[in-house]
Amino acid sequence: MISDEIVLSNTESVCPVCLKRIKAERVQKGDVIYLRKTCPEHGHFINPIWRGNLDRITNAPLRIPAFPEKALTEVKDGCPFDCGLCPEHRQRPCCVLLEVTQRCDLMCPFCYASAGGQANTNDYLDPELEQIKSWYRLLLDNGGPYNIQLSGGEPCVRDDLPEIITIGKEMGFTYFQVNTNGRRISRDIGFLTRLKDAGLTTIYLQFDGVTDEIYREMRGADLLAEKKQAIRNCKELNIGCVLVPTIKPGVNDCQIGEIIKFALQNHPVVRGVHFQPVSYFGRFPQPPVETDRITLPEIISAVCSQTGGMVDQAAFKPSGGPNRWCSFNGVFVVLEDGSLRAFVKKELPCSCTVQDANTERLRLQSFVARNWAAPARDNTQTNNDERPSLGGWDSFLARTKTHLFAITGMAFQDAWTLDLERVQDCCIMVLSPDNRMIPFCAYNLTSQSGRSLYRKLPGQE
Repeated sequence: MISDEIVLSNTESVCPVCLKRIKAERVQKGDVIYLRKTCPEHGHFINPIWRGNLDRITNAPLRIPAFPEKALTEVKDGCPFDCGLCPEHRQRPCCVLLEVTQRCDLMCPFCYASAGGQANTNDYLDPELEQIKSWYRLLLDNGGPYNIQLSGGEPCVRDDLPEIITIGKEMGFTYFQVNTNGRRISRDIGFLTRLKDAGLTTIYLQFDGVTDEIYREMRGADLLAEKKQAIRNCKELNIGCVLVPTIKPGVNDCQIGEIIKFALQNHPVVRGVHFQPVSYFGRFPQPPVETDRITLPEIISAVCSQTGGMVDQAAFKPSGGPNRWCSFNGVFVVLEDGSLRAFVKKELPCSCTVQDANTERLRLQSFVARNWAAPARDNTQTNNDERPSLGGWDSFLARTKTHLFAITGMAFQDAWTLDLERVQDCCIMVLSPDNRMIPFCAYNLTSQSGRSLYRKLPGQE
């Protein structure tokens, strides 16, 4: 029991020990919101899910459901055990992850896929190209094409990764991002060239900080030089790159501002920064305590304070597709003097229909595809027509075509923080080897002992 608490709402979750579904409630004390739950067998659990700026969550609009066009599984045991998607899921996919390998050339202390060791390990068999082609076909038969993220493991250990993109491109998919630690593309620009020629849109680059001390703690190796070279290679080939930091309190939360400044120094090839508060599923050093948590409003506050007020908190809004607890989005124009100006489009009133919800999902899908790709190098805007110049406004409008910069964040849920309402609103899916589309947090969910609901690891039945 928290003293002076306010019970905000009820939901359901799972027990971190046994993963059984249990009742949960969101409770507030001061400016902190906790998820509290009790397992009859394993006791009480309480974890912070929101610290600071409660207006940002209490005033956020509720999502309007957009149920799957065609369900692949039936409701039998209830969420989160019937994923596939089941007919009760309240959101259609916008991005689908294809895990093309479980191999990796790192052994990070934090890894949701529990991948790693050696790139040439025989512990895993990579899916064949024909199987991947069947995955693309399944997605097209079930509401696609979607934005595709090629993930793993480390997808760049596959020499045929360009062929995987080519197959998807030929089948009608238009947006491909590669989720990578950047090691191979830093040393093999020829491989990166092949990826671009095949149709790669964006490099989704793991980037936890601007000093090697951070990488030793988070990834087990000095990686900064390789990260910088990977970005230089993207710049040479004009491939859009998004920096993706996993933020852990006491390790790299002090470098949030420096990461943004580094990104701006490498703009416009670096299209933005996508922050992810550390979550505890897959492989992690030890079960989390309260001080191991950092929440979305804390990241927004750090963005503003650590950049010297370069951006204002009012510029950040919940993303339109996921649940309001899951993410934030801020889009800016980089001006000629290096400063940022918020780029906000007027919101249309919601008519609260499923069609509008699906339109919002497609808008989010389009936003990522459009703004995370590098702008064409010859897309210089000039004011050569006969209309009167609007001075600085002309320059601002021109730069919205070429110099947008996104600062976004997404809080993935683990067994301690899992909220089934958020799972049911998820639009980020993993296509499992048995041909089911499973919400990201459900697919990667592991118990305190490492047992998984969906992801199958060596030795796990």
